Amino acid sequence: MVLDPAVKSQTYVEDCEVCCHPIQIRYSFEDGEVVDFEANILE
Repeated sequence: MVLDPAVKSQTYVEDCEVCCHPIQIRYSFEDGEVVDFEANILE
């Protein structure tokens, strides 16, 4: 998974690379570093 540090905060859905189920990804960058990351299975 590649996160874009040019985008300060983002939430999106993608298929899991292992099981192919959809997961919701949420992350935030601050000063070029990831300060928040969350991945949740969507049912």
